[in-house]
Amino acid sequence: MRKAEDPVPTAVGIGHVHLRVADLDRAVSFYRDVLGLTLNAYGPDLGVPGAAFLAAGGYHHHVGLNTWESEGSTPPPPGHTGLYHLSLLYPDRRQLSLAVGRLYDHDYPVDGAQDHGPTVSVYLRDPDENGVELYYDRPQERWFDEQGRPILKNEPFDPRELLAEVGPPS
Repeated sequence: MRKAEDPVPTAVGIGHVHLRVADLDRAVSFYRDVLGLTLNAYGPDLGVPGAAFLAAGGYHHHVGLNTWESEGSTPPPPGHTGLYHLSLLYPDRRQLSLAVGRLYDHDYPVDGAQDHGPTVSVYLRDPDENGVELYYDRPQERWFDEQGRPILKNEPFDPRELLAEVGPPS
């Protein structure tokens, strides 16, 4: 049995999320066209019906989608257990700003935005009502106060404020 004093190494990360969706093409359109992920594998073209795999950069996949048990279904009602949200971590504020601009370019609804202290987050829902968080981390030295306590806050802001910060690439 694993002991509490034997933690998982810091280098371990979340590799990908795999979502059940009602309509594969609708979900692919959202993750590819609205969020800008690259479609790396479209299962129907590869003999794997009802699945697709998308990623940022050259990674094999960050988001897997399937309709194997959910084609044509409806999202779970509010108040039930399940996925709260998946998060896409952007390398800096400018890249998050570009992602938010992409949402508005597609007239995609945004649920809200929060400054959490260490992170700045924008929240929305995919076409299957899965929560999606787009965020960036501030530098680690800004995550804690003078006493070494984590800074935790939940200050709403208008995500359009990020759009003013998108200038020419540096």
